[in-house]
Amino acid sequence: MDFSLLLVVAVAVTGVITLLNLVWLRPARRRALQAAEAGTTEGLGKEAREKALLKEPWPVDYARSFFPVLLVVLVLRSFVVEPFQIPSGSMRPTLEIGDFILVNKFAYGLRLPVIHTEIVDLGEPERGDVMVFRFPDEPSVNFIKRVVGLPGDRIRYAGKQLYVNGEPVPKALMEESPAGAPGELLLAEQLGEVEHRIYNNPRDPGPQMRELVVPDGHYFTMGDNRDHSNDSRYWGFVPEENVVGRAFAVWMHWDGGLPSFTSIRRIH
Repeated sequence: MDFSLLLVVAVAVTGVITLLNLVWLRPARRRALQAAEAGTTEGLGKEAREKALLKEPWPVDYARSFFPVLLVVLVLRSFVVEPFQIPSGSMRPTLEIGDFILVNKFAYGLRLPVIHTEIVDLGEPERGDVMVFRFPDEPSVNFIKRVVGLPGDRIRYAGKQLYVNGEPVPKALMEESPAGAPGELLLAEQLGEVEHRIYNNPRDPGPQMRELVVPDGHYFTMGDNRDHSNDSRYWGFVPEENVVGRAFAVWMHWDGGLPSFTSIRRIH
């Protein structure tokens, strides 16, 4: 179910009803009240008469009440910030299953909801960004990965080493078999200006990828959980028009029990 489409439809319907009430229904009720004032209404006093004639039908009352709220939600969600929940472990250790994140919707330009057409160009993804995008093979599904390749970059992945433009991306071992990830290696990787943590499994050969050139208007992405991530190594490049925004913060964690706010943090 496309929540953006439902929200747009709800705003449109409540907005049309509210507008009709302002320009047609409300003036008609006032004219009816004035006509009644010129005569008499048996059994009703003036206040009761006004209340009966000016009372809004329930659809108008609900539409007028909900329209401004829905409009604010639509604007904030489409152009400012949108919440997402992490459903898989592909971005561990940076993001855990059950993390609720905030995504900056204007970092890479303003886009219209539903049709995703860019209307204002405010920037482009940078190497190292944690980016939310619509999955190229199924645009109704949102993915989150780290940007490792920009348009024109040469990307290769071999022997658990990422190469960008022929140079190995620096990484350093921090811990073997860390808590919560037995059998994994916890490493610090320096990707562009961003230092972040990744997992590698020494017993898993993982994918080997010959050098590829990122086409114009596309990006190459990978999960930080390198041996457990369905990313560009398997299905290819992310088109620029599929970009949703940059993830910048975790605001809550919920894994089925009580929500936790102890893991609030910025995303690097």
